[in-house]
Amino acid sequence: LGRARAAEAGEGGPVALAARGRSAREFHDVLDLSLSAQLVHLEAARLLIARGGDREQILERVVAARGMARDGLDETRHALSALRGELTPLEDFLAQLVGTTAGAEVTITGERKPLPAEASQAVRRVAQEALTNVRKHAPGAKVRLLLDYGEQQVTLDVRDSGGPPGELTDAGAGYGLLGMRERAELLGGSLEAGPDGEGFVVTLRVPV
Repeated sequence: LGRARAAEAGEGGPVALAARGRSAREFHDVLDLSLSAQLVHLEAARLLIARGGDREQILERVVAARGMARDGLDETRHALSALRGELTPLEDFLAQLVGTTAGAEVTITGERKPLPAEASQAVRRVAQEALTNVRKHAPGAKVRLLLDYGEQQVTLDVRDSGGPPGELTDAGAGYGLLGMRERAELLGGSLEAGPDGEGFVVTLRVPV
């Protein structure tokens, strides 16, 4: 088990150093995006207060900023863990993640094996981003995560049972999933996101 965790964390060697360099850039991006979004909402709240705006509108902006701060803090912690080589096993991470979302469950199929650090981190980030979108745009929806270990690739499929498809489509085209799609392609994989019946589906494929 110790060797498996070490392999997944990608300890030692130039490949690991390159992966940590990319994790450091991701850490910077997470902070930049999170803080910028918070500032937009807080500035809007300040202007509303200065102009005697509606209390509900002000509260909505403050709540949005608080949610972004919470999500940004979670992502920052995961990025720091990756930099330190302290990633928890992927299965444990997904179990903890669905535990924070009511109505979410995870299923794992295929022969479990240690993943390259970047593939593991991509799965974690996409799962996190997909569940964040569900909480924002389809609260109360049931969510099913499927992680499949194939011979040549690992596949993560995240599906929810409801929510306005238009809103979720917009969310899927935003910075979060767009950034994940770019990362997947850099790893030689793919990410697809779009409406699926009454709900929404995000599918990540990464070679291993």
